[in-house]
Amino acid sequence: MTSHRAAWLGEVATACYIFMIALIAQSTGLSSVLFPELGALSHDILKRPRGTWAQAPLMLVVTPFLTGVVGTLVTRHLAYGLVSVLLTVGSAILIIMLLRSPIAPAISAGLLPLTLGDPSWWYPPCLLVGLVLLVAISLVWRRMVPQPVSAASNGDLADDIVEEAPSNYSWIPFFLLFLVIEILLVGLTGQRFLLFPPLVVIGFEMFAHAEICPWAGRPLILVVTCTLSAAAGVIIVGLLGVGPLAAACSIVFGIAVLRVFNLHVPPVLAVSLLPFIILRPNYKFPLVVATGTLLLTMLFLVWRRLTRGKAMAA
Repeated sequence: MTSHRAAWLGEVATACYIFMIALIAQSTGLSSVLFPELGALSHDILKRPRGTWAQAPLMLVVTPFLTGVVGTLVTRHLAYGLVSVLLTVGSAILIIMLLRSPIAPAISAGLLPLTLGDPSWWYPPCLLVGLVLLVAISLVWRRMVPQPVSAASNGDLADDIVEEAPSNYSWIPFFLLFLVIEILLVGLTGQRFLLFPPLVVIGFEMFAHAEICPWAGRPLILVVTCTLSAAAGVIIVGLLGVGPLAAACSIVFGIAVLRVFNLHVPPVLAVSLLPFIILRPNYKFPLVVATGTLLLTMLFLVWRRLTRGKAMAA
C-alpha cells in the first residue's frame, strides 16, 4: 500500500468515525459527546496510525479527561474572565507537562466548558465516550492498514515532533501575552469565540515548536483555513442541522480545505465541528474566528522576529 492510498483511507475512516460519534450524541441527547477536537485527533490518528498521537493511547484518554474535569470545576465556580481562562489553560498545560503527554488538544478539552458556560458534570464522561472509542478503533486500524511502502516523509517527521510534549517553555511569557490580549478583547466585545478553544491548541503548538511547526511558516494561510472551516460548519448546520450526516459533511469539507492548501493543521477540523455544539451559530462565528486567528498570527510573527533578532545579536 502506498502512503497516498493509506492517507485517503484514513480520511474516509475519519468521516465515518465522526458520523458514528454524532449519531451517539444525537441518540443520547448529549451534545458534548461530539467533542470538536475528536475531529483533529481522529484525522491524525487514522491518517497516520503510527504517528505520535496514535502511539500514545493511554494519554489520549487520560489527558483530555483530566483537563475536562479541571475545566468543569473552574466553570462551576468562576465566571468567564481573565482569571478563569488563565487558570484553566495553565492547569491544562501543567497536566501536559507532568504527564509528558503529547495530546495538546487536551487544552481545548479544558477550555471548552468555560467558553460555552456549561458546568455540567456530564461533560468529562462524554469525553471518555469518544476518546475510548477512538483508541479502540485506532488499535484495530493499525493492524488493518499495513505500513506504507514509502518511508516516512520529512512532513511526517515534522508532524511527529510538533505533536510531542514541548522540550522547553521559554516561550510561555509571550503565549501568556497572547491569551491576555485575547481575553481582554473578549471582555470588550462579548464574543467568547475570539478565543475559541482550538485556537489555544494552535498557538500552543506554534510557540512550542516554532522552528518546525507546519503552519508556523504559513500563518496567513492558517487564518484562511480556520475561517473557511468555521464558515462551512455554520452553513452546513444551517442547511442540514446537527445530525450525523451534517457532522460528516463538515469534517469532509475541513479535510478538503487542508488538502487544497497542502497544510496539516488538525485543530482546523475541530473548528469545523464547533458550530455543532454552539447555540444558534451565525455569520458572526467565522468573523470572530478570523479575527482571533489573525491576532495569534500577528503576535507569533512579532515574537519570532524578536527571538531571531536576539539569536543573531548573541
